[in-house]
Amino acid sequence: MDYDIANIGLAKKGKLRIEWAARNMPVLQIIRDRFSKEKPLKSTCISCCLHVTTETANLMITLKQGGAKVNLCASNPLSTQDDVAASLVKNHKIPVFAINGENNSTYYQHINKVLDVHPHITMDDGADLVSAIHQKRKDLVKDILGGTEETTTGVIRLKSLEQKELLLFPIIAINNAQTKCFFDNRYGTGQSTVDGIIRATNILFAGANVVICGYGWCGRGVAMRARGMGARVIVTETDSLKALEAIMDGYEVMPIKEAAPKGNVFITLTGDTKVISEEHFKLMKDGAIVANGGHFNVELDLDALEKISVKKRIVREFVEEYTIKNGPRINILCQGRLVNLAAAEGHPACVMDMSFANQALSAEFIVQKSQTLKKKVYPVPEKIDKQIAKLKLKSMGVEIDNLTSEQKKYLVSWEAGT
Repeated sequence: MDYDIANIGLAKKGKLRIEWAARNMPVLQIIRDRFSKEKPLKSTCISCCLHVTTETANLMITLKQGGAKVNLCASNPLSTQDDVAASLVKNHKIPVFAINGENNSTYYQHINKVLDVHPHITMDDGADLVSAIHQKRKDLVKDILGGTEETTTGVIRLKSLEQKELLLFPIIAINNAQTKCFFDNRYGTGQSTVDGIIRATNILFAGANVVICGYGWCGRGVAMRARGMGARVIVTETDSLKALEAIMDGYEVMPIKEAAPKGNVFITLTGDTKVISEEHFKLMKDGAIVANGGHFNVELDLDALEKISVKKRIVREFVEEYTIKNGPRINILCQGRLVNLAAAEGHPACVMDMSFANQALSAEFIVQKSQTLKKKVYPVPEKIDKQIAKLKLKSMGVEIDNLTSEQKKYLVSWEAGT
């Protein structure tokens, strides 16, 4: 079996951590039990470009139990948990190509490694896998039934391909499932981003001015958690409706140029480029902390920061201090990459349980429906979304009401009035 990981000797530690995560992923366990009996993915080759974490490991195991041939590479150079990679290789015989801290060249070599197996299904987190196919590996398209995409950033890229009529195979937008974006993006990102910043810096959020760039589901989640820890939260936005919502939720809203001199901590969560640029860095307080919670580090204009800095040094494991000429010292966390995965462990397993249940069931859906799917970006089928929500409630021991026949009839009728 071909693989490329940091240290196979870490497998024992990884195995225990994967088992720990599995305890908090009951929905995925239910799916795994069914998959192991029915083998709905038999002989299906699945290439995955995802964060190599304990939760992802449980998804890989589930897919393999379903009969799939699975290969995995990292979707971010700093998010790989090397012990998890080792356990997947040693204990589960799943080829992994991921090393924490790998350089850009190795990152793309690993992407090509998982594509060399000629996949039938792709699983992406950021669309780098699909992008590689569209740019340099179009020969693979004839074998591909479809793919899935986990993130907001990735869905944006893939919809751009669709709009330009360049998308070569169907994609299921996992990110847009209600059981994903409402929970993973809001509660998962909310907690894990704050967790990553605290692990990297050991700062106190209480009393700090925290600037949240972007008020989508991820921004809402981080703003909520920061305020809950006593921070004064400022939101920056380009969307009028989201800005209005942030005001109604009780936050200050202003342009990033006005927020720059006020903030102690800055967190980008937009999925866009150069959200914090040269002019903003120059306006910041001495010692400002800047972190990115979006998928790619392009949200911070680090090239511009490098040019205007006279000194750069690593002051803590995940903290790089830039000294601007005649200006402040700016602390960039985790090279501007996903702070929750680079400095912490990413989302809690109980949240990823729903996200990865969507991945597993969408892979099954692609196998079943590939002949009818067009070259489009599709939502997760509503039936799957609701099934996952129902299973999650059941795993939590929560019961809800059922509509009576009279209530069902009323909701689809027009005759009844005042």
